[in-house]
Amino acid sequence: MGVRVRARLDIAYDGTDFSGWAVQPERRTVAGSLLAVLEQILGAGVATGLTVAGRTDAGVHATGQVAHVDLPDAVWAATGPTLLRRLGGLLPGDVRVTALAEAPAEFDARFSATFRRYQYRVTDAPWGAEPLRRRDTLAWPRTLDVGLLNAAAAGLVGEHDFAAFCKRKENATTVREVTRLDWHRVAADGVLVATVQADAFCQAMVRSLVGAMLVAGDGRRPPEWPAAQLTRRERSSAVTVAPPHGLTLVEVGYPADPGALAARAAATRRLRVPAE
Repeated sequence: MGVRVRARLDIAYDGTDFSGWAVQPERRTVAGSLLAVLEQILGAGVATGLTVAGRTDAGVHATGQVAHVDLPDAVWAATGPTLLRRLGGLLPGDVRVTALAEAPAEFDARFSATFRRYQYRVTDAPWGAEPLRRRDTLAWPRTLDVGLLNAAAAGLVGEHDFAAFCKRKENATTVREVTRLDWHRVAADGVLVATVQADAFCQAMVRSLVGAMLVAGDGRRPPEWPAAQLTRRERSSAVTVAPPHGLTLVEVGYPADPGALAARAAATRRLRVPAE
């Protein structure tokens, strides 16, 4: 098959009109749109192995998504310098490749990642979301208290079995380590922003955590209630999944030392592959 170059793509998209990241027959997806344009530029089957850091659900956005793809070295040499601009000219307006560079052969966008960071935007303004931010901001019908939200968040930080907050997959682990979870209110517009970071997330986990915290933040549940759900070993029917449009993947982290990429990928595979 010859020598191939691994290229890292940093990607941003408005998820409103996509059925998530992963390719699906008869549905418009981010990966499907990207692959179609790569094929248009490079030819069918030239770019292979498209792998993403986090397969976002329908309606979820990204400003810091990361993926990799493999290209023949001759193709990379010929097209690499202009490929970013060509992608910008052909991709639909709601998805952009914001950076494109050769990566070490050991780089794996999914398994080499050390963390994923998301943000969730909510407004409790009586008039709802600002028109220009309605696609990425949830309008909440009740007043929210930042102190209560952060009290609820505190009990969810750390390594736990998040089964109560995940869509169950057969033989899948729901143990994750949340290293950051906090809320702040943006001074300029009063919007509340939750930041959540973990080594990885199971399906619907972030939106379920947000849904549990919101009902504590508006006073309908005590702040201890979300953490109390961690004792469950199956999805909690009492936890409402927050709508997808408030959620954005903002950053994916990787080892600073390129020599650590392979070790990180191997360790992650041992933890995740049997589960997924």
